[in-house]
Amino acid sequence: MAPKKGVKASAVAKKKQEKVVNPLFEKRPKQFGIGGALPPKRDLSRFVKFPKHVQIQRKRRILKQRLKVPPALNQFTKTLDKNLATNLFKMLLKYRPEDKAAKKERLLKRAQAEAEGKTAETKKPIVVKYGLNHVTYLIEQNKAQLVVIAHDVDPIELVVWLPALCRKMEIPYCIVKGKSRLGLIVHKRTASVLCLTTVKNEDKLDFSKILEAIKANFNDKYDENRKKWGGGIMGSKSQARTKAKERVLAKEAAQRLT
Repeated sequence: MAPKKGVKASAVAKKKQEKVVNPLFEKRPKQFGIGGALPPKRDLSRFVKFPKHVQIQRKRRILKQRLKVPPALNQFTKTLDKNLATNLFKMLLKYRPEDKAAKKERLLKRAQAEAEGKTAETKKPIVVKYGLNHVTYLIEQNKAQLVVIAHDVDPIELVVWLPALCRKMEIPYCIVKGKSRLGLIVHKRTASVLCLTTVKNEDKLDFSKILEAIKANFNDKYDENRKKWGGGIMGSKSQARTKAKERVLAKEAAQRLT
């Protein structure tokens, strides 16, 4: 007969294996009390007191989410998409103005040429123009072909009127992320606005494609963006409270109907 299920034979019973303790190594558990072992390292980033400027940045960011933001300021949250911005910055890097070392070298060559009695080249190079007053003058004179504005200029009032001026003068403009990225192009720490007045013949095709895309994203959508308010996004706790109130009100309304 076959053995019954659930019955364990005494011969097959497993013996508990005893742990072999090495006598050379004595077990000494750590005591984390006062005067004892040092506690293990923990992630204390939550308890770190951040610098004042970081605290202000974070509070300002949350305030901009909570408060209602008028359309004139809200348009600076709608920046150029990543692929188009990459192509634009590649184009701008080709037309970087000369730095101090390059200028010194050019002036030395010019001085040497003049000393030798030769005529030095005085052809004006095609470079990116920067500086708020200078760019504004170029826009008013209708010399600018493309205007690039930073989204994080502080105070924002410095550039808040530029999109309206560009639209009035029918000049393509775009808003990009980072005044520091714009500053990098012109050898400065930051730059609030850049502009191109012309490009070389070999870059005209690529430049026209960039202009078309920028016009479609910014100039043509100006009237649409004028009506869009921003902000008004509450925190998770506040949203949960509002939803709970709405549920209670809906329940009361349903009871009245029945």
